[in-house]
Amino acid sequence: MKTIVNFKNINRLAIPATIAGIAEPLLSITDTAIVGNIPKDGLESLAAAGIVGSFLSMMIWVLGQTRSAISAIISQYLGAGRIDEVKTLPAQAIFFNILLSIILLLSTIFIIEEIFMLLEAKGKILDLCISYYSIRVWGFPLTLFTFAIMGIFRGLQNTYWPMLIALVGAVLNIVLDFIFVYGVEGILEPMYLEGAAWASLIAQGVMAILAFMLLLLKTDISLKLRFPVHSELGRLVTMSLNLFVRALALNAALILAVREATSLGDKYIGAHTIAINIWLFSAFFIDGYGAAGNIMGGRLLGAKDYNGLWTLAKKIIQYGIMVSIGMMVVGFTFYYPIGRLFSNEYVVLETFYGVFFILILGLPMNTIAFVYDGLFKGLGEMKYLRNTLLVATFLGFVPVLYLGKYLDWGFSGIWIAFVVWMLIRGAALIFKFRRKFHPLLQKT
Repeated sequence: MKTIVNFKNINRLAIPATIAGIAEPLLSITDTAIVGNIPKDGLESLAAAGIVGSFLSMMIWVLGQTRSAISAIISQYLGAGRIDEVKTLPAQAIFFNILLSIILLLSTIFIIEEIFMLLEAKGKILDLCISYYSIRVWGFPLTLFTFAIMGIFRGLQNTYWPMLIALVGAVLNIVLDFIFVYGVEGILEPMYLEGAAWASLIAQGVMAILAFMLLLLKTDISLKLRFPVHSELGRLVTMSLNLFVRALALNAALILAVREATSLGDKYIGAHTIAINIWLFSAFFIDGYGAAGNIMGGRLLGAKDYNGLWTLAKKIIQYGIMVSIGMMVVGFTFYYPIGRLFSNEYVVLETFYGVFFILILGLPMNTIAFVYDGLFKGLGEMKYLRNTLLVATFLGFVPVLYLGKYLDWGFSGIWIAFVVWMLIRGAALIFKFRRKFHPLLQKT
């Protein structure tokens, strides 16, 4: 059946994908907001949550790329009318991914103190990082399992069930955060930062169980491991490895930013934790249209509908820009109240407000990068995405970051580096899409 590219069909996928997407950083934002207001060691707890959250996000993003690869392959086969040919692939992909995640998890447990010391954590903050991580890390395989199943649903052009899974996890995490962090008088003593870790772990477990049940009940896809190895597994692994390298480059930027903010002092890592959580929230909010591009783009490519693909690119960018402008208005209107949601520490808020405007002004530029990024994943252009991130990170972000340090730009230098980073990413993807698909459009 021909894929119709219009406002209704795009938003049918984009809106649930947006809700699902923002639920993910909402887990981190909830931890940040609640932890930042802990009456005991609040500043140190906020810093620890930021450092550990950044490290866990790096690991999840690095190994969670199978989701995009599965989605791309399934959507392309769906567009070509050959979906029955890939029904054994998801189980093999998930087994490979989970096994790899367990190996990585076990390898970090024994050197975690050294890892956080590399991120400039010390003293009380280092102790809190270790205790927080030792609980949250066990949710790592659960999250990757959930992500992979969400990728299957996306490939089948369904973003409703991933939305439901994400919402259940987010709401449960918020409720458990309040119970475990602050305690219940006469029933449960406050657990503070460790309580936030337990809340996240339980929420991740519930999401994994729900994802598994929905896959069994709502699709014909089986997670029973069957042989022989599927012929597309090699392409999926190659795509995942390209995204793996890409994610390393992406997280190199995020980790270097955390390291530089931490080296400036406690108030800076506290402010950076707030800023990066808002930045990630906005990224996932905008990424709903990237998800629609991913899902519909793969299907259109499989059907060789290049006119539809070109129309899709134009429309999702237009809708994404409109959303980002709306977020800019909200950001500037509630500039100061937004900061107070996350911390009651004056020195942290003063530092955060000094860079928040940079984050807000960069939102439309971020939209272009995120939306085309999602589209390119659906098209299977993982190698180009890898190369783009490598160039943007090591020839853009890193030089500007250390130039800012040399010129004493302070905390602002970190966020100026983010602006340059996103500018390079967006420009490179626009160039590639026009160069590759415009000639094909002219021939159809």
